[in-house]
Amino acid sequence: MVNSVKRLVVLGSTGSLGTQTLDIVRSFPDNFQVVALAARRSLELLEAQVREFRPKLVWCEGTDSEKAALHSNGAVDSGMEDMVRDPDVDLVVTATVGDVAFGPTIAAIEAGKSVALANKESVVMGGPILTDLARTNNVELLPIDSEPSAIWQCLRGENQAVSKLIITASGGAFRNLEPAQLADVTPQQALKHPTWKMGPKITIDSATLMNKAFEVIEARWLFGVPWEDIDVVIHPQSNIHSMVEFVDGSVKAQISPPDMRLPIQYALFYPDRVPNERIPRFDPIATGALTFEEMSPDRYPCFQLALDVAKRGGTWPAALCGADDMAVELFLSGRIGFTEIAVVIQEALKGHQPIMAPTSSDLLAAAASTRERAAELVEGQ
Repeated sequence: MVNSVKRLVVLGSTGSLGTQTLDIVRSFPDNFQVVALAARRSLELLEAQVREFRPKLVWCEGTDSEKAALHSNGAVDSGMEDMVRDPDVDLVVTATVGDVAFGPTIAAIEAGKSVALANKESVVMGGPILTDLARTNNVELLPIDSEPSAIWQCLRGENQAVSKLIITASGGAFRNLEPAQLADVTPQQALKHPTWKMGPKITIDSATLMNKAFEVIEARWLFGVPWEDIDVVIHPQSNIHSMVEFVDGSVKAQISPPDMRLPIQYALFYPDRVPNERIPRFDPIATGALTFEEMSPDRYPCFQLALDVAKRGGTWPAALCGADDMAVELFLSGRIGFTEIAVVIQEALKGHQPIMAPTSSDLLAAAASTRERAAELVEGQ
């Protein structure tokens, strides 16, 4: 086991991926030091994390009186972009949802910090910008999301050309329903994912397969594979997290039970692998059959819509992220039905005026604009 200590920033520390990141830190207290924690809400949990890990820096939304307990152990208020630039930081973990991590990710790369990426939207919005900037600054982008991590693990040690990436999808909460049944499903039903425990935004994106479109976009930029060489298949058991086919026809797969702590640990310890008895092991006999199904476009209209928009480039992918973010929020709050998510996204994108060579500010503005437009569509009804 590596003995050096990695000093971490965890953005989104109170969410599903953030809390699992801190589970890994608990398992290896001699290998990690938490320098900074950031969370938008969940003040009570953030306070508990500050007491346990005693970070130097902390950020959250709230009034000064609400945040007072955060500073009782000496943690100092800091903006997220400032904390990722701190000289005491070695690795930045982006465990947020939405575009809140995009600016801090840019700042971290510019400061020469490696980034463990769990935030899909950052790569979807600005994949070309992030990957070019990482190359320029000799920075590692370490994917935490299970499917990109699986591809990354399969590619390590290979120097031969890739002929295809095969990304697996669980199919979400409604994979066994007919398309006609989807109009009446509730947010509570959509949040009951069959295999993964995730936050509400990504769970709904899993049910619409928007998350899988985001992973295709991630793979396009993180691994430099053409759009036409990335396939998606439904794999209900969620044990094979993705596969890579090489030019000779050989296929490598990364297999493990559906537990996000494994890809998180892999990124935190990269380039090393270490044992962790708290992470379940794959048992082929207990698991039984591993099956695959063709994805049905009729059940998942968000998937092709997202890819068509992303392939346009420029600010289009950022606009897509903003529209999806608000559409999911509208569904979770009961203001639109499940099948209206794709409709709201499509309508919100109609008014987008793209910038084809955008800055990071242009991308954030595009996401904010379509988010607002999606809300207006529903409020105006």
